[in-house]
Amino acid sequence: MWAMRLSCVVALLCAVLNWVLLPAESVEAAERPNVILVMADDQGWGDTGYNGHPHLKTPNLDAMAAAGLRLNHFYTAHFNCSPTRASIMTGRHPHRMGTFSPGRPIRAEELTVAKVLQGAGYATGHFGKWHLNGKNGDRNTKVLPGRAVLAADPLSPGRLGFDEWVSADNFFDLDPVLGRNGAPEKFEGDGSDVVMGEALKFIRRQSEAGQPFLAVIWFGNPHVPHEALPADREQYAGLSEALQNYYGEITGIDRNVGRLREALRELKVAENTVLCYCSDNGGAAGPLSTGNLRGSKGTLWEGGLRVPGLIEWPSRIRRPAASDLPCSTLDLYPTILAVTGAVAKDQIEPLDGVSLLPLLEGRMESRGKAIPFVSMINTEGSHAALLDWPWKLHTDPRAGNGKKKQADVGTVEPVMLFDLQADPRETTNLASAEPERVAKMVSALSEWKRSVKRSLTGADYPAAGGR
Repeated sequence: MWAMRLSCVVALLCAVLNWVLLPAESVEAAERPNVILVMADDQGWGDTGYNGHPHLKTPNLDAMAAAGLRLNHFYTAHFNCSPTRASIMTGRHPHRMGTFSPGRPIRAEELTVAKVLQGAGYATGHFGKWHLNGKNGDRNTKVLPGRAVLAADPLSPGRLGFDEWVSADNFFDLDPVLGRNGAPEKFEGDGSDVVMGEALKFIRRQSEAGQPFLAVIWFGNPHVPHEALPADREQYAGLSEALQNYYGEITGIDRNVGRLREALRELKVAENTVLCYCSDNGGAAGPLSTGNLRGSKGTLWEGGLRVPGLIEWPSRIRRPAASDLPCSTLDLYPTILAVTGAVAKDQIEPLDGVSLLPLLEGRMESRGKAIPFVSMINTEGSHAALLDWPWKLHTDPRAGNGKKKQADVGTVEPVMLFDLQADPRETTNLASAEPERVAKMVSALSEWKRSVKRSLTGADYPAAGGR
C-alpha cells in the first residue's frame, strides 16, 4: 500500500517538474488563444434565424449566438467587400490605404494582423475569398485558372503574412478553382464546404502540434450569382427559385459554421479559441436581408453597414451575452493583438478601431471612440457618416456612392441626424433639433477626413521606404 502511494507521489512530482521545466515559449504557446475569423460575402443583418428571419434556417449560427457574445450593432468599415477586408487586416479605415471600392488593392506597406501574429509565432492560414490584390480573376470560376490567387501575385495572402492559403481573387460558388499557395486547383462541391474543408485540415494540423494559429475563413457566398446545392435548396421548397438558391447558400455557410465548432470541440481547442463571425457588408437581397433597415449594400445607411456579429471564446466569455455597444470590423485587429498579447513592431498609425477585449470580459460600458464612414474620400461632397452611439450623423447623403440612387433610400437632406436607439431605421431627422450636437459631430467627421487624406499621401509609413 505504502509503495503504491509512494509511486503515485513520485509520478505526480515528475509531472509537475516536467511542466515547470518546459521551455517558456511552450508554456506561452499553450496559453495563447487561437484566432479564427469567419466572414460571409453579402449576408445582411437580417439574414439569420436569431435575428428573426421568417424563412432562413441557421441553427449553427443561432447556437453560436446563444452560447457566446452577440453583437447587435456590428458594423462593417465600408459598404463593400474589398474595403471591409482591408479594415479587418489592418484596423485602419480602408481609404487610408487606397482600398476605395471592390477590386481596389490594399497597399503592400500596410501591417496586417497575419504579419503581426506570424511574427509572434502563430501559424497563419487564409481560406476562401481574398479580393485584396486588385484582381477579379476569370469570370468562369469553375475552369482553370478561374479566380485562383497566383504565386507571383505581389499582394497574395502569402506576401501579406499567411504561411499557407487556398484562396480566390473574388467570389465563387459550386465547384470552384482556388489557388493553393499560388497553384490553381480544381475542387468539387459547394464552395463553402470546400473552403471549410481546407481550413479544417490546417486547424487540425496546428492543434495536434500544439501550435497557436490564426485561420481566416472568408466564404464566397451568398454573393450573386446564387447557386446552392439541391439539398440546401430543398429546405426552402415553395419559395421562388431565386430565394431557394440564396437561402440555400446561407444554409451551406451555416452548416460549415457547425462543422467548425464541432471540430474545435473534438480537437479540445474550443475553450481557448477566439471565434468571430460577421459579413463584409450589408444585405443585397431585399428588406428581409437587411432586417428592414434603411438602405442596403452600397449605401452608408444602416442596411448597408450593419451585419451579423458573433464572438465565442469559452475560456473568457463564460456566459451568453448580447451587447448593443456599436462595434466594427475596424476593431478586430486591435482586439486580436490584445487577446493574443502579440506586439506590432513599427505599428502604422493611426488605427481607427478599438480593442474589444474589455467587452469580451464584460467590463466595457462605452466605446469611447466614434465610428466614421465615407463613401469616397477623394470625391468632394461624398456621402459620409459618423456613429457616436446612439447618434448617427449623415453629411451629403444626396451624393450616395455614385451607383445607388437616393430614391432607393427615401428622402434625404444635406445633413441628417438620427437617434439609432429610438429610431434604428433612420426615419426621423433630428438635425434641426440638435444644432450643437450636429456642429460637434460635423467638426469631428471633417477632422477625421483630413486625417484619411493625409494617410493617402503615404505619410503614415516609415520614411525609409516601408517594411
